[in-house]
Amino acid sequence: MTESKRPSNERKMMELAVKVMGNSISEPRDDDKASPKVGAVLVKTNGDIETACRGELRYGDHAEYTLLERKNRGSRLEGAVLFTTLEPCAPGSRHHPKLSCAERIQLARIAKVWVGVVDRDPKVDRKGIEFLRKAGIEVEMFDRDLQETILTENKKYFSEALERAAEAKRKIEPVPLSPLEGRWRNTETGDFSNEALEQYRKSAGIKDSISSVAFTRRLILQGVLTVGATGDAKPTGFGVLLFGREPRLAMPQAGLLATIRYPSGSDETRDFDGPAVLVPDALEKWLRDKLPNVIDRNQMQRREIPALPFELVREAVVNALVHRDYAIAGGKCQLVVTEDTVTIRSPGAPIPPITLEQMQTFNAPMLSRNPQLHYVFARMELAEERGMGLRSMKERAEKLGLPLPKYTFDDPYVVLTLFRTAEGATMLLPGRILEELSKDEKVGWQFVASKTTISAVQYARHMKYTDRQARRHLRKFADLGLLRRTGAGPYTEYHVVRP
Repeated sequence: MTESKRPSNERKMMELAVKVMGNSISEPRDDDKASPKVGAVLVKTNGDIETACRGELRYGDHAEYTLLERKNRGSRLEGAVLFTTLEPCAPGSRHHPKLSCAERIQLARIAKVWVGVVDRDPKVDRKGIEFLRKAGIEVEMFDRDLQETILTENKKYFSEALERAAEAKRKIEPVPLSPLEGRWRNTETGDFSNEALEQYRKSAGIKDSISSVAFTRRLILQGVLTVGATGDAKPTGFGVLLFGREPRLAMPQAGLLATIRYPSGSDETRDFDGPAVLVPDALEKWLRDKLPNVIDRNQMQRREIPALPFELVREAVVNALVHRDYAIAGGKCQLVVTEDTVTIRSPGAPIPPITLEQMQTFNAPMLSRNPQLHYVFARMELAEERGMGLRSMKERAEKLGLPLPKYTFDDPYVVLTLFRTAEGATMLLPGRILEELSKDEKVGWQFVASKTTISAVQYARHMKYTDRQARRHLRKFADLGLLRRTGAGPYTEYHVVRP
């Protein structure tokens, strides 16, 4: 969501929180580890605004603690709105008897919290957000450009966060994001694939051998292994998905079901049910081997179908595996290749508070449903570290001159459609709309579908039309619900709607 679409007062409070963040005071540490820079803004119901940053009044004090307990201990904050650049720490993440910031926010009866970015520390990662949502507190994320600033200013902290030991005694059980965080029933480390572990080690540039104590400890810190009561390491559900030789034996919803739908009407299928980290390469090899067959030879005029946009497909498949909801036991990730499209179905609605509309603008806030999976794929450079791969998918489609990917929701699946050809953009239009479009207008829509916004000048230049012709086409697209007009006169802009 861009600044122009955000109510100005909300945007200003986000910007103020980021500005205040810069005043954070790092506490002296013997281990030279980074402290996060955090800024917080409290907007009270009477309109008063107060700010705080980490370490402002005392070394180590969290910004939320300073704001709620030190500056407003006796104030009534019911209904207030809090803006904080970093996810509030979750219950169980601090040494007893300290309360977490999420608990303090709940006790203060804050109505809504705007969160800059999630805290990558494994004791917090999305658990603070989940606690607030379950407590009935509305949560939204900062705009994407401000998230980038926060991450850049905290680069060292975030690079260290997932390496930090999570051994402090917990006051209460943390809020689980997924049952996959715990030990997965009837599985042992011997069920892991050495090939998958070695692939991860090499791709992530890890020097420790997969049989070393250091490598095992790394997997424990990443939530891939957990330490049992007897002190031995056991796989978590995430570990089984990532590295299990046969994950679907323990988790039937794992893996990817792929189908190539040939022009002749016949289908060819393949189930990728091995370790998740090996699925992208195995899928690409299979598709490349089959591509020569994806040619329509039954037509009088032989038609060769362009090669698949493999970078786009890889990004989309990894996103489906990483961000799906594994609690939907009956749902499986699915991929279908046709002449003009590649469709990927991923079980689970968009991750709250992200919306489908934000995903379709390729500007959704950074958030991961399964951070343990996301981290491993990001280290292997198979996933975008700072988000859901939306921006890179958009850029790759534009580079290839293809229509932009399209997101829809077909309960319980998020459905992503990638286009192999420009013609695919018109083939997916509802029949009633296709009947209304002339041949030239269909060609024009194929160009428009490769944009998020467009002006009459851009359209006229590309299509080699007069200004009058361009505006006539764009007005028709808007009348059919394919575009949404904003502005007026020479400042008119058209936002692409993907039906």
